[in-house]
Amino acid sequence: MMKDLEKMTSEAAYWHAVDVIKGRWSEAEELIKTSPYWACWYALNVIKGRWSEAEAVIKTSSELAYQYARDVIKGRWPEAEAIIMTNPEWAYQYAHDVIEGRLSEAEKTIMTSPEWSFWYAYDVIRGRWPEAEAVIKIDADWFDKYRKNVLKK
Repeated sequence: MMKDLEKMTSEAAYWHAVDVIKGRWSEAEELIKTSPYWACWYALNVIKGRWSEAEAVIKTSSELAYQYARDVIKGRWPEAEAIIMTNPEWAYQYAHDVIEGRLSEAEKTIMTSPEWSFWYAYDVIRGRWPEAEAVIKIDADWFDKYRKNVLKK
């Protein structure tokens, strides 16, 4: 088995654990945790809980750190928030799905995107977000959505 493991990718090791072993495969965990993506999915679908040994790798990706917080931790993950807040989409998603409210530390990043500024105003603030309106106005389509759905004009 070890010879085959040396030739595997983290994805192949993950799927082998899921489909063949149908559970944890300790011999392959070092390989699986080299990929933030497969480590996150392994924690969710195989371990079915936190995998502390892989968290340093998972939190190198803003998207996967958000998904791990939402789906595995099922709550706030303070150790990964700095990474999550580097991307406007995942900062918005984290505020909306995990925090379930405003996350002031993320607003500067969210305001770099007309799209995610609209969604943050609409879904999180649930009202006007004057600080982001200049950014939203940069994109006519998103500003039109903001005007109709947030400003109700």
